Formats: sequence, C-alpha cells, structure tokens
Amino acid sequence: MKILFMGTPDIAAASLKAILEAGHEVCGVYTREDKPVGRKQVLTAPPVKQVALEYGIPVFQPKTLREAGAAQQISTLAPELIVVVAYGRLLPPEILSLPKYGCINLHVSLLPKYRGAAPVQWSVINGEEETGVSIMYLNEGLDTGDILRVSPVKIGENETSGELFERITQEGACTLLRTIDDIAAGTAQATPQNDAEATLAPPLTKEMAQFTFHAPAKKLHDLIRGLNPWPVAWFEYEGKKVKVRRTLCDAGASGKAGEILSIKPLVVACETGALTLVEVVPEGSRPMEGSAWAAGRRFAKGDKLQ
Repeated sequence: MKILFMGTPDIAAASLKAILEAGHEVCGVYTREDKPVGRKQVLTAPPVKQVALEYGIPVFQPKTLREAGAAQQISTLAPELIVVVAYGRLLPPEILSLPKYGCINLHVSLLPKYRGAAPVQWSVINGEEETGVSIMYLNEGLDTGDILRVSPVKIGENETSGELFERITQEGACTLLRTIDDIAAGTAQATPQNDAEATLAPPLTKEMAQFTFHAPAKKLHDLIRGLNPWPVAWFEYEGKKVKVRRTLCDAGASGKAGEILSIKPLVVACETGALTLVEVVPEGSRPMEGSAWAAGRRFAKGDKLQ
C-alpha cells in the first residue's frame, strides 16, 4: 500500500520503521521542524526525519498544513492512506479527504478515555491498572474518530510513564501494521466512540510537579511515576528542590505527614500510608538512593521533612 506518513518523536519513528520493514511503500514523510537540543542548542532533526533520510524517503516540514499549496503537494504524492503517529498538527478537511483509504491515527490510550496530548502519563498519574493503543480514523475532532483496532496494555504498580511508553511504542507499531493489513484486505471494521465516556489528557506542566507529603501515599506514588521522565516530581526541603524519581508505596504504614519512619531505606509518612524514596535528585546534585541522601543530611528516625 502507498502510504504517506506523518509523525515526529521516537514512537512515530518506531512505527515508520515497522511500516517500511513490512514492505509498504512510503511516498513521503511529514514531520515537525528541526529543533535546538541540549546545552549547546545543536539543531537536531526529529527521530522520524532521521529514519526517513536513512531510507531515502522525501521529507516535508511545513509550519502548518493549512498553508497554501499543502493539500496540492500531498495530492501530488498520491497516497492511498495517510498514517499519523504523534505528528503534533491537526489535518484540515481538504487533506483528510484526499487518500483513497482515508487517514488513520495511532493514539496511546483505550479511547475514548484520555483523549489529548499526554494519555500515557495521565493513565499512570490516575492510578490506572490498564491502558493501551487505539488505531482510529481521523476526523476534524481531537481523537474523536471511529476506532479500527485496540490493544490493551497492563500497567505495573511501580512502572513509570517512561517505561510504559517504551512498551506501548512496540505494541503500537504491531497494532498499526495489523490495521493497515485489515484496510488493504477490505476487512477493517470501524466502531464509533462513545463520547459520554470520554476523558481528557491535557499536556503536562512544570507546575504539576511540586508536592507535599500531606496527601495519600498512593496518590503521590502515582504522581511521581507519571511525571517520570518529565517534569519529575519534587518537594521542597530547606528552600531547595528534592526531585523524586522512584518510590515504593506502603498504604498501611502510619505516621505524621512528612515524618521519617526509617532511614535505610528512607521511608516518609504521608497523610495516609508512607513512601519509600528509592531514588532522589537533590538540587545541584546527582541522582542517588534516598537512603544515601538521608545519610548525607544526618537524618534520624522521627525527623520531619515538612
């Protein structure tokens, strides 16, 4: 099948590579603009562009698909199907209507739950035990199109959103290939979403990251997992940030919120339950075990962090 691919980050690059290795013809790739990366702000191509160049596929990086000539350019490429994976731009109606088999999108949630920009992170933050991948037809709404395939993925109780995303990336590529095969064989069946069951997954913000121990341990544990690798949850101690990258949750423990219950490992009481601070990053320092940070600060059992 002749496919036009649209995507930008690593998850999209994995899907593009899977499509190419499956033998499909990719007539072009649309991706976001190159961006400065790192301390030296080196201009760097998106992962999808890097894969496309490796395979000798034409790359297009328009600032918008609504600019004059965008639809004509795509029409000239004559794709039978447009595949979108985390492209980051909405497709206007004149483009949605171009391909013979329409436009499909890979979304990393079990739609209609978690429509929006950060579905994996919010599924972890909200303590879900399961998420997954949905392949749907694109329409003019935000993740509102009819669903072609879903593939559930279990969430580990201590799994971070970054770790979960790695597993979902592979599951997404496999599910996408199966959907393309269904479309090519004429066996694809689309099911409308139930809008009444829809929930949203808005972008994460740095402001979400600060927490105190005056909250249930399970809620904090899920927040910390969900905000790893970005923006990373943190609490304030003596006017400085202490980032927390990994925790374990003991919902049955008790103590006053912020009270240190143990040094090795470092266990801190919450409003209900307690958290083991497995890995922390004190401001201006490197990542370390929570117990190492506690030893360096000469904490004792019964001390208060907040």
